[in-house]
Amino acid sequence: MSDTPAIRPRQGAAKKDALSAKAAGSRATRPTSGKATLETVAMLAGVSRMTVSRVINRPESVTPELREIVLKAISETGYVPNLLAGGLASSRTKLVAAVVPTLTHVLFSGAIQAFTDRLALDGYQMLLGLSGYPTEREGELLQAILSRRPDALYLTGTSHLAQTRRQLRAANIPIVETWDLSHKAVDMAVGFSHQAVGRGVAEYLHHKGYRQFAAISAEDERAMLRTREFVATLARHGIQEVTCLSTEAPSSMAMGRQALGELLARGFRQGAIQCSSDAMAHGVVLEAQARGLSVPGDIAVIGFGDLDFAAYMSPPLSTVRIDRSAIGRLAAEALLTRLAGNRVTRKVVDVGFEIVERATA
Repeated sequence: MSDTPAIRPRQGAAKKDALSAKAAGSRATRPTSGKATLETVAMLAGVSRMTVSRVINRPESVTPELREIVLKAISETGYVPNLLAGGLASSRTKLVAAVVPTLTHVLFSGAIQAFTDRLALDGYQMLLGLSGYPTEREGELLQAILSRRPDALYLTGTSHLAQTRRQLRAANIPIVETWDLSHKAVDMAVGFSHQAVGRGVAEYLHHKGYRQFAAISAEDERAMLRTREFVATLARHGIQEVTCLSTEAPSSMAMGRQALGELLARGFRQGAIQCSSDAMAHGVVLEAQARGLSVPGDIAVIGFGDLDFAAYMSPPLSTVRIDRSAIGRLAAEALLTRLAGNRVTRKVVDVGFEIVERATA
């Protein structure tokens, strides 16, 4: 594909291409076999290869009439532009890669939807990779992604293997880490403090008068950070015994039910339970009700995420609300600002959190 020209074409040249295209409309025929190429589109539209390239890479540099003719030819031939080849000179693929652990939780998918929508406004597409929870898998995935030269990266979390961190810095592209905060971010960060969430939940439940506590957490680094700070905050209030259980990540409703059964087997009969996700908290509530326990009379429960179902449970679930759409939108805006060659005013953005008080706690 020809390089995109640095200047707008002369109006006379555009008119000439438009006239040629009109004349070609009656005599050009769509190829009946073979792979569609840039030349195929140019021949059918009756314009130069350069003009087709302009329509693909800089549509604003040609007239609407000419753009419509070329786009029609692209549609008729089934031609798919090789944006990677076109980006070799400009170093732009218009592709941003995003890496999340899972789409099982709406927390991540909600942020990714907002991220994708904001990128699309500036003509960028999103390539999604699922890393799972072991850090090693993230490293392997990122190596594969970076080899394909995306324009920018969206990452989940700020904890990476040392080798992965070196590769990220060497890539020399805009990178935003999300769902956590770190002043040692690879480049930029948009998220919130998990320690602050754990501390806030402990203070909330302690203020409500609860004095016996348990915590059920998925084996995810961010969830464990919340639990450790939850336990540490209660210790500062003189509460030294907190029953803690961990489950595989990602957590689920079934895991919540099983975890409450184990807590009850250990003798936990009354008090407040902090759960690392709303799904897990929902399972705890269902299991308590199945065993004839009152929520919140016998057991109080608080989740994390404020997912759509939380407000409509019976009883409605107390939880921690994170503005996941804001995370996706702000992450996209940070990357787009850098891609436009501008400086980001805040490299670390804290979206905060809110404890939502409902009937379970």
